Amino acid sequence: MCRHLAYLGPEEPLGRLLVEPPHGLYRQSWAPRRQKHGTVNADGFGVGWYAPDDPVPARYRRAGPIWADLSFADLARVVRTRALLAAVRDATLAGADAEAAAAPFATGTWLFSHNGAVPGWPESLAPLAPTLSPADLLSLEARNDSALVWALVLARLRAGDDEGEALAATVLEVAAAAPGSRLNLLLTNGETIAATAWGDTLWYLSEPGRRTVVASEPYDDDPLWQEVPDHTLLTASRADVLLTPLKDLSEATSEDAASTPSEEPRT
Repeated sequence: MCRHLAYLGPEEPLGRLLVEPPHGLYRQSWAPRRQKHGTVNADGFGVGWYAPDDPVPARYRRAGPIWADLSFADLARVVRTRALLAAVRDATLAGADAEAAAAPFATGTWLFSHNGAVPGWPESLAPLAPTLSPADLLSLEARNDSALVWALVLARLRAGDDEGEALAATVLEVAAAAPGSRLNLLLTNGETIAATAWGDTLWYLSEPGRRTVVASEPYDDDPLWQEVPDHTLLTASRADVLLTPLKDLSEATSEDAASTPSEEPRT
């Protein structure tokens, strides 16, 4: 349904990370190599990035395909960053909410993206709405499943969960309410990355102490790319990457789904 990417590393122009790679996010908008659902990601795009000495990210989002936006080509050539999150979108309902529905969503220091879909939306997630305050519901940036999933994650972050805990608990909660959901979530605060593989592809490239890239699929053929197993939580910094299995809901009880999974380092 989408392709997305997060980066932590040395300062680079946006274009070097998103446009120049032979299979970068720019090309993935019309020719993804490993996307399991959908073939063209032309229903909007967005990039959020962090400027030096400013923890609040900037965003550039549009409702149309990334290849048709000449302003982005100029922006990507000159804007540099040490951390970003970007996405190209294949909408469940094309045109709904225009650029407001395009990732990344943002609040405070966080950037968030959802690659996937929630079947039966919005009725399937109605039981989860009471877990959010009226202010949370009224402040939804768009009327789509991704915006509500972000609200659920954000509520947990504000309650004190760390990024990995917030993603893992939300994935298990949403998957229990709407079986068959695809919930590849991606979250960064500019210093760390958290992501889930749940129903679609996820890869990472890590050079400890230098750069970490987490993406729906590799943007080149570097042998350092590694695939994340399905039903897995990834947490990363510039220094390391940790993979944590998420319980399969077909075997988990409701009590299991509310707990935090045990951590297992990945080498």
